[in-house]
Amino acid sequence: MKVKRYVVQAVPDALPLIRNELGKNAVILTTKEIRVGGFLGMFRKRRMEVLAASEEEERPVKPRPQTLSVGREAAKPAAQELLLALQADAETGQALPPVAAAKAQPAAGTHPTAPDSGAGQQKQLMDEIRQMKQMVEKLSRFHSEEYDGAALLLRERLAAQELEEEWIVKLLEAVTQDERYAAGGNAAELWALAANHLRGWLAPLCGEPSAPSARVVYFVGPTGVGKTTTVAKLAAEQKLKHRRNVGFITSDTYRIAAVDQLRTYATILDVPLEVVFSPAELSRAFKQLESCEMIFMDTAGRNFRNELYVSEVNALLQANDDSETFLVLSLTGRTRDMSVVADHFAKYGVGKVIFTKRDETDAVGAIANIMLRHPYQTAYIGFGQNVPDDIEAFDLERYLKTLLGDPSDA
Repeated sequence: MKVKRYVVQAVPDALPLIRNELGKNAVILTTKEIRVGGFLGMFRKRRMEVLAASEEEERPVKPRPQTLSVGREAAKPAAQELLLALQADAETGQALPPVAAAKAQPAAGTHPTAPDSGAGQQKQLMDEIRQMKQMVEKLSRFHSEEYDGAALLLRERLAAQELEEEWIVKLLEAVTQDERYAAGGNAAELWALAANHLRGWLAPLCGEPSAPSARVVYFVGPTGVGKTTTVAKLAAEQKLKHRRNVGFITSDTYRIAAVDQLRTYATILDVPLEVVFSPAELSRAFKQLESCEMIFMDTAGRNFRNELYVSEVNALLQANDDSETFLVLSLTGRTRDMSVVADHFAKYGVGKVIFTKRDETDAVGAIANIMLRHPYQTAYIGFGQNVPDDIEAFDLERYLKTLLGDPSDA
């Protein structure tokens, strides 16, 4: 591991230096405020010390002996034969032709010309191709008569909701093989079985929206997902509905007018607001808000597809028994982008997610995609700009009705 120390005026100033010298996969280990320069201990300037690290690049692997490539070359004609057969399978739905299968096998009474190691590689390649064939067959089932009209309608509904193909395949396999549907069920029964299977998958991933013991609540997420509005909604709920004394902290000093936006909410709710520019200032902010029963902290939205920014914001999160962190994602975003961000934050212990902008899209499959692929509990759904009304705790039954819709409308 390569570790390097940087002294800069502010943490963001160190980011381009870290990327250039340590690479895009570098992470920030620590940040702290120091004083440098001066004369006889006076007139010293405040600076930020940033400690960053990156893994050493792997040494190039020596090329394998030429004899090992003989088996690979020998396997190419057979592989090409099978791949052509796979393409035909996907189009016609027919089984692998016996002739193609025979060509892939060595002739009786002959001896392979490749060394044993090459034969082993050829066998491994054949196994991989067979797995590909099975996958192609699964996907092609959607375009064959193996699924009846109701199952195809369900598939189209889930695809329109942007549920990932992997989960659609698994769900349709489960419901069409269920004895209750195989006995001659109709579309309504198929939808009910689909809801039952989804409930079984998602229910263990649901929990309380917010921990009762949480005093400090952090909010992280990409730019433009509505973090600040979400912070205001949940803080207003605690202040107005539960009569709790709350306070705000914001570190979002990158975005123009971000502090003013939260200050406006703080003025309306008549609650204190503290602004921090570095992790070193957090202790001062918490000291100022020590009389508050709950503290809500807003953080800057960045391109969190880059793990370097994730490690930077993580330096602000002081996780302990009386705190929790919410990842805020917008349902108008792409599942692939959300998944990358979710994966990065999961490494730092973030375990709950809030989905916003439900009112701006009809597709809600991304919620199930994130829950099934990452260790997150969906806590809240935001659906508008009204504070504090346009947010609610995640309701699994309501979500399943939205995801599946009515079979009569399919």
